[in-house]
Parts: sequence; structure tokens; C-alpha cells
Amino acid sequence: MNPSDTHLLYLPPTALLIAGLALKIPAIIRSWKDPNTRATWFVLLFAAAVFISVTPANIHRINTLTGVPNFAAPWAYTLINAFCGACLTMIITWREEPSPCRTRLIAWAWTGYATVIAALWITFLMADVPDERVYDLDTHYATTPWMREHIVLYLLGYLTSTVVSAWMIWTWIPHVRGRWLKAGLICLQAGYAMGVAFVAAKALAIGARWAGTDWDSLNTQVAPPFALLGGTLVAAGFILPVAGPFLQKWAGEQILYWTLLPLARAIRRVAPSSARAKVGRLAPLDLRLMQRQQHIEDGLLRLAPYYDKSLYQQAYRAVADQQGDKAARSLAGAVALRAALDAYGRQRPQDDDGAPAHIGEEITDHLAPISRAMARPRRVELLLRYLPQAPCHVRPSVTAPRKPSADA
Repeated sequence: MNPSDTHLLYLPPTALLIAGLALKIPAIIRSWKDPNTRATWFVLLFAAAVFISVTPANIHRINTLTGVPNFAAPWAYTLINAFCGACLTMIITWREEPSPCRTRLIAWAWTGYATVIAALWITFLMADVPDERVYDLDTHYATTPWMREHIVLYLLGYLTSTVVSAWMIWTWIPHVRGRWLKAGLICLQAGYAMGVAFVAAKALAIGARWAGTDWDSLNTQVAPPFALLGGTLVAAGFILPVAGPFLQKWAGEQILYWTLLPLARAIRRVAPSSARAKVGRLAPLDLRLMQRQQHIEDGLLRLAPYYDKSLYQQAYRAVADQQGDKAARSLAGAVALRAALDAYGRQRPQDDDGAPAHIGEEITDHLAPISRAMARPRRVELLLRYLPQAPCHVRPSVTAPRKPSADA
């Protein structure tokens, strides 16, 4: 790939990181004192700043705006080492319980990288680098006094963070049980492996310059993709443990909300005990889900006097032998609720023999699969045709009952 075309590869991770920063703004405002929230914010902030700064077009813009050739070098290298310090801080915060020891480790990490950043600016100010180099600065100035030390210093700072972080994760990951945290750590390990490959490619190209050989393609063609992929994986590794549980909960609630829709529609004819509060479509998902569940529960309470458990048991036995327990529970529940709804409409309650009317766990513990079954009314009708003891006003008229097919 031509170096001038690599800027296109920076767009997806940059957009992802900016989106992550935007989503974390409410949390950072509410919980700034929380070390995990604060550390995550700094990781995302510095990672986004690095990706924005190191695109070729922005390197040239920074040099032009400041009027200093190659000013983008210490600027970008500062952000990279700040990102390294933030990564170490995040891992220490995850791994160590709150204690004076954890506070000292974090302070040492930031002190070390603050020292590296200060040294980067000192060496850059002492170096003579008059010609702007957007793509090959590291190899072009590999033998220039003070700029040589500048380049080696930022690579050593990056490599140190990568190796130390990888070692901490390697010793910690066997003890991790959380699925999302483990997934994040695996991404981090893969990202740090890419980081080592990035430093190796840069070091080989610089070493070749020191030896009088031209291996610049390692610097301009091989190293950037490793840095890009590694930075993306590291950022994802820090995002997953935080965003993963939220996304999983949101997806589960979204699925349950729409799964319950057929049952909510079917039970809508049962008048609620009181007027429902209006919740708009733009209301939070958990609030809309809670209202839908409450609506269904209220309907079931009012349907209880019309619910025929014996009909449920007949339907269950008719399906269980052919399709198993799961399908039998959902279909039997759909059949029993349909019959109860029809009886409610006709005001024909069941003979309860003085016992309090209620709908049991065979219905209340399986609302989602029952709702899915009600979304396919043909299957419910086929089962009703087969049940000889189904109420006549519910069972469709047929010339002769027949056993439901395997897909019923």
C-alpha cells in the first residue's frame, strides 16, 4: 500500500474511539471520582488523540500551524507515551484492590512516563531537523544527534509499557472469571503483540540506517498497520469490560421487549385495573419493558378466573411426546391463554370449586416462549383442533379432528 493511502485506515478506529468517548461523557460527569471510570476515560482520550494526530494529513497540518518542521513528532510521541501511562494505570486499577500499594504503583507509572515525555521535548529542542518528513521521519533522522535519542526514547517507552502490561495480564488472566473482562484481556494481549511487532519493524529499519543499509520499507509500509491494529485492539480491550455488560443487558432487554409483543397485543383486550401511564417510544428501554411486563401481569391477574389448567395439561401432553418439553410448554401456554381470553370475552369463568383463582408458574415462568408461540396462531389452531376437550367456542369447526403434524 502506498504510504499516502494509509490515512484511510485510520478512519474506522478513530470514529470508534470518538464514539466511545461521547458515550462515556455522562458516566465521567457522574462518576469522576471512580478510578475505573477515570482510567477508562484517559485511555480512550489519549488513544483517540493518537489516531487523530498520526494521520499523514494531520502531521502536515500540525507542522504548518506551528511553523516548526516536524513539530508533530514530539506531539504524537507525547500522546503515545501518555496513552502507555494510561494503559498501565487502567490495568493496575483493574488488577489491584484499592490500597496504598495501588496508589504508589499508579504514581510511579505516571512519574515514569512524565519523565519520558519531558525528555522527548528536550531532545527534540536540541536536535537539528529542518526538513519536514511526514512518512519516514524515524529512518530519515535515525543518525541525527539528539533526534536519534528522541526516536529511541519514544520506542523504548512504548515497548516498556507493552511488555510490562502484557506480563501483568499474562499472570492475571488465569484467575479471571468474568466473560467480558477475559475477552478484554485477550484483546489487550493481541494488541500488545501487535505493539511488539511495530517496535521490532521500526527498530530493524533504524538499525539498518545505523549500519548504512536502507530498510525504510519496514518503517513506512510494515510498521504502520501493526500500530493501527494494535492500537485498535488495545482500545477495544479496555472498552469491552465496561461496554460489554451494558450492551449484553441492552440486547437482552431489547429481545425480551419485542418477544413479549404478541402476548401483550393478545392480552390488550383485558381491561387494566387502572389507567396506564403513557410511556413514549423514545422513553428508556428498561422503562418500556417494565411497563409491558406489568401490563401482561395485570392481564393475567384478570384472566385467572377464566384460566383452565386442565386444558393446559391436555395440550402439553399432546405435544410433549413429539416435540419435547420446551415446545410443549410454549404451545400449551398459548392454547390455554387463548381459551382464557375467549372465555373472558364471553364472561364464562371456570368452576373453581371455591379455590382462589390463579394462573400458575407453568404460564408465568414461560411468558417469552408462550408469546413466541402466540405469534404463530396457525400452530395454536392446529393444536386446538386436536384437543377433544377444548371449549367448543374456541376450537375451530372441522369435520373430524386430526392429530397435529410434526410442525405444530
